[in-house]
Amino acid sequence: MTASTEDLRKLLAPVRYVLWDLDGPICRLFAGHPAQDVARELVKLIERRGLGGLLREEERVDPDPQAVLLGVNARHPDSDLIALLEDWLTQQELAAVPTAMPTPYTDPLIRTWSALGVGFAVTTNNSASAAASYIESRHLRGCFPYIYGRTRDLDRMKPHPHCLSQALKALGTDPSHALMFGDAGTDYQAAQQLKVPFLGYARNQRKLDALVAAGVEPSHIVRSMDEVLAALKGMR
Repeated sequence: MTASTEDLRKLLAPVRYVLWDLDGPICRLFAGHPAQDVARELVKLIERRGLGGLLREEERVDPDPQAVLLGVNARHPDSDLIALLEDWLTQQELAAVPTAMPTPYTDPLIRTWSALGVGFAVTTNNSASAAASYIESRHLRGCFPYIYGRTRDLDRMKPHPHCLSQALKALGTDPSHALMFGDAGTDYQAAQQLKVPFLGYARNQRKLDALVAAGVEPSHIVRSMDEVLAALKGMR
């Protein structure tokens, strides 16, 4: 069982600000530019520089380019290589924006929630420039005055709460009036560290299982953004 309408109304009632993850709740960033292809190219880039020894075997086949990047960073931090790889991944994310797929019902949810006076920020492990590019492409920039994403300091990626902390300060709010909307255990862990209430989005069973395994209560998980939109409309 996931969140009921009543569960959602209780969770959403005190919310005045929402911190959105990008890839998942807002869109599928790599829908037309597959993440697994990007991960493979990232591995090849590392090998071409003669540094394939920095990769573990599981990282060579990991479909998540961020996992590859973080693996190298763990063994070769604060280096010119990390700066190069992070820049390269940012360019791949920007290239993915034109073929990104909006999460169903998210655009109307964002517009409805914003019209009700709720403030937004993006807090993502993707690059802020890619997040801003996607938001612009959907004509939603007016809803998102603050966008925080990955920097070259990879140790501050979620589950580190750095980008959430930045967003809370910019919005001028305390955690009790905010909500983190994410689709991964790292989103939940970052929110937990700051005591920000959390709502999980699980577009499939794998995502649902991962959120529950991370400790998210099923009553704080939705399978469709339409559920949130319906709950909001019933509250106002």
